[in-house]
Amino acid sequence: MYFRSQRKYQGDVSLSDSIDSDREGNALSLMDVISVDDDMLENLDTRDSCAKVRQCVQNCLTDREIKVITLRYGLDGEPPKTQREIAALCGISRSYVSRRQ
Repeated sequence: MYFRSQRKYQGDVSLSDSIDSDREGNALSLMDVISVDDDMLENLDTRDSCAKVRQCVQNCLTDREIKVITLRYGLDGEPPKTQREIAALCGISRSYVSRRQ
């Protein structure tokens, strides 16, 4: 009776089943053959988080603060800048930049 009930599963294949071996005799699984190092989900999560930060920055801060935060963290697609660089660009003190982060 058991074997009859398992007949419907006879075509199922597990990704970890060994399908072959390499030259050194190590087992080669189906997952090794079809797996892809894909970081798409991580990229989407990062993009979503950045969009939320940008929205909060636009809604909650003054224009000067927006500029400081954008330059400091590279929210405009440019590399992040140091406090000293931001202070020189905006004509403000480095301590003001430090307080805004």
